[in-house]
Amino acid sequence: MTDALIVIDVQEEYFSGRLPIAFPLGDAGLGRILAAMDHASAAGVPVIVVRHNGEPGEGTFEPGSPTHALRPEVAGRPHDLLVDKTLPGSFTGTGLGDWLDARGVDHLTIVGYMTNVCCDTTARQAIHAGMGATLLLDAVGVPTMPTVDGVPLDAETLQRAALAPLALIGVEVITVDAWASATSATGGPA
Repeated sequence: MTDALIVIDVQEEYFSGRLPIAFPLGDAGLGRILAAMDHASAAGVPVIVVRHNGEPGEGTFEPGSPTHALRPEVAGRPHDLLVDKTLPGSFTGTGLGDWLDARGVDHLTIVGYMTNVCCDTTARQAIHAGMGATLLLDAVGVPTMPTVDGVPLDAETLQRAALAPLALIGVEVITVDAWASATSATGGPA
């Protein structure tokens, strides 16, 4: 198995914009994302950074706005590919699938935001493409969101609810430390 780490939408929108991450809280979750990136780089695992581009006038992830920017801690770390996307799935309308195929990558390890939208969609896309997928549960996060009836759903409950169906469909859901200890210096599991 050849793994790649995909870092999804770690942008200012989730820190100082309209969608602040509430679970895990910003610095804790960001620290775990950075630990995963550092481990991947040291282990020879390719690192892919994904950036969401909203529509002009939409108000979130608007290119050129301060909240569109990648967090500097992520942007300043080594990565092998930067993918710009306009939809939740990192494969849709991007060259990600071709890039992975050209390198023989058949497994994605996922960190970033939001667990229940872009991370979920990308994990499902990987599974549908015949790849393996792992989601690092302490390096993904969600804001507090309203339910369909407008009642706020606390972020920890939302996070747990988002992870459960992914595990059910075959996405491995583990911690950064568990993934790091299982990942060898050759870019795959030990």
